[in-house]
Amino acid sequence: MYSSPTSGSADDDVVASGDGRPRSGVIHPLWLRITHWLNAAAVVLMMMSGWRIYNASPLFDFSIPPGVTLGGWLGGAIQWHFAAMWLLVVNGLIYLVLNLVTRRLPRRFFPVTPRALLADVLAALKGRLAHADPYKYNAVQRLAYLFVILDICLLVLSGLVLWKSVQFSLLRDLLGGYENARIVHFFAMAGLLAFIAVHLAMVALVPRTLLPMIRGRE
Repeated sequence: MYSSPTSGSADDDVVASGDGRPRSGVIHPLWLRITHWLNAAAVVLMMMSGWRIYNASPLFDFSIPPGVTLGGWLGGAIQWHFAAMWLLVVNGLIYLVLNLVTRRLPRRFFPVTPRALLADVLAALKGRLAHADPYKYNAVQRLAYLFVILDICLLVLSGLVLWKSVQFSLLRDLLGGYENARIVHFFAMAGLLAFIAVHLAMVALVPRTLLPMIRGRE
């Protein structure tokens, strides 16, 4: 049994045929839209507060402009960072579990073959990367979304070391020590920032992809 088109439940993304299209006609079910926007809010809050924390003890010979940081002072930034961290972890786990339960993860993100990826990268460089079917991700999109999932996992793991270095001593050692964990955390953040920049650029180039993330349909 399939849900109605307006139900917005996890079953909205159940595949009805071999073309990968859900019977309900919903491109992005309600649970996906909610977790997407909550993740986006959590990431923005963590980045801005994290930049303020970074400025208190910079790793490199530069600082982040105060105007794009959050918290006002180190203590305030840490409070914002931890609040956003719990939102990101809990909401991110819900996102992953529902993707697995509904089998959306293997349908939308796999396979990613080198041949398909190379073809799509060349098409993107020529400005010919297809976005005709909103129900399917091309190879570049699949790789990008898989990257950001793994990158956020790395951010969380390295962040745990920075938060509770003694309690997570094994994880600290795996990351090469506390200072190395700071470097890993910084570059994972930079990778996430790069993904966001490319993601927003693609939305600007193909604005029809934004509407389904708001209302579920085109």
